[in-house]
Amino acid sequence: MKSPQFEQRFIAGPAGRLDTLVLGSALDGSPRGIALVAHPNPLQGGTNTNKIVHTLAKVLSRRGYVAYCPNLRGVGQSEGEHDNGQAEVDDMAAVLTQAQADHPGLPLVLAGFSFGTFVQSQLAARLGEAAVERLILVGPATAKWDFPAVPASTLVVHGEQDEVAPLAAVFDWARPLNLPVVVVPGAGHFFHGKLTLLADVVNRWFGAATGQAGGAAAGH
Repeated sequence: MKSPQFEQRFIAGPAGRLDTLVLGSALDGSPRGIALVAHPNPLQGGTNTNKIVHTLAKVLSRRGYVAYCPNLRGVGQSEGEHDNGQAEVDDMAAVLTQAQADHPGLPLVLAGFSFGTFVQSQLAARLGEAAVERLILVGPATAKWDFPAVPASTLVVHGEQDEVAPLAAVFDWARPLNLPVVVVPGAGHFFHGKLTLLADVVNRWFGAATGQAGGAAAGH
């Protein structure tokens, strides 16, 4: 297994360049897929250097994916202005276009944390279920943003003691979708001291998942 490092790239987006960190596949040989990882709310300091973003990217890299972690518009060195999760979907779609040009024909994983889950759930809805191999939502703030419906195979991970996105609101959103939620005991919104457990949850979900039925298998 290789030990790739994050590399900075600038990708053309609809509002200008997008400052993006790319982490190659850690597996030998060709990558098995591409992954896009979206950062938390920039109005609270969220960027692509967030620890949960990097945790997700590293898990996906070890699974053989090339992970693209952009700063969305108005964040870091990315151009444009913050748009509360609306036009940011277009930014992520532009990163996807570049990723697919770099690695054509590979399966796609979308992952996000907090604000990033709102962006990625919208992109998944736009692309359609057949286009997204897996969707990973960590700490979705479902009380703050109007989330679309997501596939039943989606992995939702939430902290029991989330002080930003109340767990009860996530259950209210997930209940009519019959969507399992993996609750990490004792974890707050930023999973301080729980990042290894978060990585384990994602890894177990990949190990148990089979096709589109994967999320439910690991969602007990």
